[in-house]
Amino acid sequence: MRVAVFYSSRNGQTRKILETLLQGQPDAQVEWYDLHQYPKKNLTKYDKVLIGASIRYGHFHPSLESFIQGHLEQLKAVDANLIGVCLTARKPEKATPKTNPYMRKLLARVAWHPQRAAVFAGALRYSQYNWWQTRIIQLIMKMTGGQTDTSVDVELTDWAAVEEFGRQLWSR
Repeated sequence: MRVAVFYSSRNGQTRKILETLLQGQPDAQVEWYDLHQYPKKNLTKYDKVLIGASIRYGHFHPSLESFIQGHLEQLKAVDANLIGVCLTARKPEKATPKTNPYMRKLLARVAWHPQRAAVFAGALRYSQYNWWQTRIIQLIMKMTGGQTDTSVDVELTDWAAVEEFGRQLWSR
């Protein structure tokens, strides 16, 4: 099975989630592409396409939407799947593609319906943020009831949910 993985990850959690989704597929021939480099590819040569992108400050990186728009017809024709990774998904009421405002907005703008989609909570990596990022994210966390202790990095990903999505992803 040939699998293409396209990702936009700012601090590595999105890639880590994608790697976990691939763990149950040892025979898959996987090709990784960084969305920030805007890879123009023929998606029809793959059996499955995985797209994963993080959300920062309420937005996906612009490279995600550019990639989708540039490959829209191909994405509609192949087994293409999308995951979003954001801190708001730590709350159950914002942890599905239908209830997550960022995923809903993206899919409405691009007029694409992935075969499967999921939203997972990411990680707070205060140790990797610069001073301004730390203060902004700390303020957002304070306003939304999240972790504000900047001396601690916190992984918020629900790995059981990732594994369940993986089972669905590979069930066909």
